[in-house]
Amino acid sequence: MGTDTATDVFEEHRPVLTGVAYRMLGRVADAEDVVQEAWLRWSRADRETVREPRAYLVRTTTRLALDRLRQAQSRRESYVGPWLPEPVVTDFAGTVPDAAERAVLAESVSLAVLVVLESLSPLERAVFVLREAFGFPYAEIAAILERGEPAVRQLAGRARRHVEERKPRFPVDPAEQRDLTERFLSAATGGDLDDLLALLAPDARLVGDSGGKAKAPLRVLETADKVGRFLFAVAQQPIPDMEFLFREINGVPSLLVLSGGKPDSVMSLDMTEDGRIACVYIVRNPDKLGAVAP
Repeated sequence: MGTDTATDVFEEHRPVLTGVAYRMLGRVADAEDVVQEAWLRWSRADRETVREPRAYLVRTTTRLALDRLRQAQSRRESYVGPWLPEPVVTDFAGTVPDAAERAVLAESVSLAVLVVLESLSPLERAVFVLREAFGFPYAEIAAILERGEPAVRQLAGRARRHVEERKPRFPVDPAEQRDLTERFLSAATGGDLDDLLALLAPDARLVGDSGGKAKAPLRVLETADKVGRFLFAVAQQPIPDMEFLFREINGVPSLLVLSGGKPDSVMSLDMTEDGRIACVYIVRNPDKLGAVAP
C-alpha cells in the first residue's frame, strides 16, 4: 500500500477517530494529539497485514485515548474550580443528513452528557462512546478493548444507566433552544432582574469553568435566585468591546462572547421540559476557547 493510499485511508476515517477521541477526552488538543499519534502508528504499520483499516484505526485511537484519559483524570483533581469540556463548533445539520443520526451525535457531544461521562470509569466511557455515539457492535468493541463480549455488555449497561439517570430526559428542539438562548441574552443584558429570574427553573444551576485564569464562580451555583443575581451582576459590568455571536456549539445553539474580536466565553443552556433554564454552562478558561474562535 503506497503512502498516498495510506494517507487517503486515514483521512477517510479521521472524522470518526477525532469524534471518538474528543468524546473520550473532552479536550480538542488532546483529541488531536491522539489522532496524530494514531496516524504515526498507522504510517509505520505493516498495512499489508491489516484486513480492516477502520477497525485498526479505531482500536489504536481508543487505546491511546484511554491512556491519556487515565493521566488526565489525575490532573483534573487539582483543577481550580469546576471542570467543563472544551467547547467545539459543530454543524451536524450541514454534515449529517439523517435527522436521527444527527440527534444522536449532537446529544453525545453536548456539554451535559460530556460532564456526565466524566464520572464514568475510563473503560465505561470508552464503551459508551463507541456503542452509543458511533454504534459499534459489542463484538467489535470487545476486540478493541481486549475484553470478553459479556464484560463489554455489562460495562455498556452500567454506563447507559448512569448517563440516563443524569442527562436531560427529553429531546430539545434546536429552534426552542435558540429562542430560549435569545431571551436569556435579552433578559441578562436588559437591566431587569425579574425578567431573568422568570426564565430560570427554581432549582437552576450555573457551572463556570475558568481554570483559575478568568473570573468565574469557583463553586457550582444553585437555585434560581443565586444564578440570576450572579448573571445580572455580571451583565452590569460588560467586558471591553463586547460582542455576542450565536453558534452551534457542542450540538446546541449557544452564545459565543467576544472581547475585542477574541473569544472571552461560551455560554450554553440546558432546558427543562417546560422551557425554562435548568443549567447555565460558562466556559471562560482561555486555554479552552481556541476551537471556537471566529
